[in-house]
Amino acid sequence: MLPTLWFRNTWSWGIDDRRPVVRAKDGRIVAEHHELGRMTLSGDGEPELLFCENETNAPRLWGRSGTTPYPKDGINDHVVAGAATVNPERTGTKGALRYRLTVDPGATSRIRLRLSDGEDDLGSRWDVVLAARRREADQFYADLIPASATPDERLVARQAFAGMLWGKQFYPHQPPPPPPRRHGRNAGWTHLDNRDIVSMPDKWEYPWYAAWDLAFHCVALAHLDPAFAKHQLILLCREWYMHPNGQLPAYEWSFGDVNPPVHAWAALRVFQIADDRDYDFLERVFQKLLLNFTWWVNRKDSEGSNVFEGGFLGMDNIGPIDRSSALPVAGHLEQSDGTAWMAMYCLNMLAIAMVLAEHDHTFEDLIVKFLEHFALIASAMNAQGLWNEEDGFYYDLLHLEDGRQVPLRVRSMVGLIPLCAVTTMGRATAERVPDATRRFFWFLEHRPQYAEVIGHVHTLGMYEGRLFSIVTPERLRRILEVMLAEDEFLSPYGIRSLSREHASRPFELELDGSQFRVDYEPGESTSPLFGGNSNWRGPIWFPVNYLVIEALRRFHRYFGPDLTVELPAGSGQMATLGEVADDLSSRLVKLFLRGPDGRRPMFGAVEKFQTDPAWRDLIPFHEYFHGDTGAGLGASHQTGWTGLVADLIVRRDDTKEDPV
Repeated sequence: MLPTLWFRNTWSWGIDDRRPVVRAKDGRIVAEHHELGRMTLSGDGEPELLFCENETNAPRLWGRSGTTPYPKDGINDHVVAGAATVNPERTGTKGALRYRLTVDPGATSRIRLRLSDGEDDLGSRWDVVLAARRREADQFYADLIPASATPDERLVARQAFAGMLWGKQFYPHQPPPPPPRRHGRNAGWTHLDNRDIVSMPDKWEYPWYAAWDLAFHCVALAHLDPAFAKHQLILLCREWYMHPNGQLPAYEWSFGDVNPPVHAWAALRVFQIADDRDYDFLERVFQKLLLNFTWWVNRKDSEGSNVFEGGFLGMDNIGPIDRSSALPVAGHLEQSDGTAWMAMYCLNMLAIAMVLAEHDHTFEDLIVKFLEHFALIASAMNAQGLWNEEDGFYYDLLHLEDGRQVPLRVRSMVGLIPLCAVTTMGRATAERVPDATRRFFWFLEHRPQYAEVIGHVHTLGMYEGRLFSIVTPERLRRILEVMLAEDEFLSPYGIRSLSREHASRPFELELDGSQFRVDYEPGESTSPLFGGNSNWRGPIWFPVNYLVIEALRRFHRYFGPDLTVELPAGSGQMATLGEVADDLSSRLVKLFLRGPDGRRPMFGAVEKFQTDPAWRDLIPFHEYFHGDTGAGLGASHQTGWTGLVADLIVRRDDTKEDPV
């Protein structure tokens, strides 16, 4: 065993050459840093102390002389091969406590460690402190997780929350690239100056931030540490992250790529979960997102028609064409999800403006602005060919240079995202913003062509409500007939990203002699798009499932028991949209729970994890899940947005309404 302590190498960058030190003292490792001060690592017994420098092994990698005979892999080479690659002076920038243990089968050996800013030993206080922290954690989660949760659900929620905390990582400013690399990828993002603790998608496999991943992380994190969740959402909007043109950085390998604009949605959800009426937080995010919204309108609506392109939009290989690259033919692609994301963005900004208007009436002007912009986008989406009346579904639309329009009739999550652009407004809310309400009625009277998306009124009991939605009530029924069909989208474990129909009827397209095809692939990808390490052609993904569930709850808030659908489609069993949302939530949670056979679906066919008592209750949170079996796929250490399962468990009995 080699418990190891090291300093990140910043002294080799040519910016600050001050070098910290790790050294031996009285059988301990002492670390000293010019900013962090002194820390001491103590361990049981009398381990051998080994030291080297946290510097690259230049002779091994490049065949040239290095800066030290004790490079960063020196401890490994010494232990494995007996090489003289550890510093006999017992000092460096990396140190380890070497324990030699013999552990019999079924036996246990324990090594106690303590890292402190003093020189505390491992006496009785070690056990006292550990026991106290365990009691505090038990009490914290007992208060957080509802009593109605089963013991297995509590186990899953606690491990999901623990993974969210584990996903925090210091993300430092990157040193300037050498001159030959200053005109390639990310060349337009020279303003970036990142030196912050950021929630990672997966600190093991994806140790960099991603804008839309982070938004979902914050919803789960808000239950644990609402201040940190708020800080994360504000952070990406700060001037050392957000581009001067208003774009949010997508992710490290291409900051200029385009993720779905879910930042406003996340801010509203965090505000609701925190339940502290922190208007300052909401206003700070809102003001910066006005810049981002303007960037979207100016850069992603190529014809000024209120129908958006977007590009990548997070769902890597979901279409027949690589949406992040130039089209293989002259023309442009209008995206159902890109347009729907922008309509949803409008409604999220509208909802934030409504909340802020409660204490500052000047925000009423922005309520009107976003309502009218939503009406323009939603109406354009329904009028310009993205809706296919024959199929009862939304598709991307390829506009060719010769004027032809080609609908890409792939039944995928692209056509379900329009469901998410929905909110409601009750009479009480309208009365709190009288100026905006008067303008709304004027707009509806003088622009009757938009009544289809903002004019629906429904009386539920004694309450009258209005529905703002891309999807009309009739189209909602038609989409749900497809989404809730088990031979299409409905899996035992949630909503598939691609209809199972494409298993027998793959989509095929020919453009300028090139063939494009989309098959139902419920497991890992067979497509080379985006390196083939991600798959949106059948698996179940938590973030979009979560948004669909939330949308169904908003529709239910409007229709109540007056709208029911078959669940599953064709079964004859009727359910309200609230019951459909509950059912989908349960299917997602079921991925992690032991079934009647004692097996957890996400472990798949890995018998070691399914049956070994030492492993079967250790829950990984995968990036995505097999569309038929529920087996976990993709990144597996802890994928942040899958931590939303904890939110589903915690908020299952939550009766709080949205803040508007």
